[in-house]
Amino acid sequence: MKTHPSELYFYHSPTQLVDKQTLAYAKSISQFVNTIDLSKEKLTPTQWNSLLLKLNLRAKDLLNRAHPDYQRFIAGKNWDDESWLNILIKFPNLIKAPIATLQGRAIFCITPTDILKLNSMHLV
Repeated sequence: MKTHPSELYFYHSPTQLVDKQTLAYAKSISQFVNTIDLSKEKLTPTQWNSLLLKLNLRAKDLLNRAHPDYQRFIAGKNWDDESWLNILIKFPNLIKAPIATLQGRAIFCITPTDILKLNSMHLV
């Protein structure tokens, strides 16, 4: 699949306000934004692993630990790496912020303006 060199991939949950705000910033740094709605499009364990490597984070670092579903289904159990990837697939609603990738680099956008750091990484 051919992609444009400045194509930005934006992994998000469109129902969350911070995700909508961050998407607006994403469109300001790249005219080519591919949005991936994590509630509709299931990423594979390999895709999640690739994103985590780019982010230099663990799967559980992406999750909202205060969410009732996290407390009910995940907290207090020992999970292996593969299980954490499956949790990301099964519970995308627990991901606390959108993820953006641009030219092999990725950022976990805790605040909407975090995505601007991806643009400055792109310029280096």
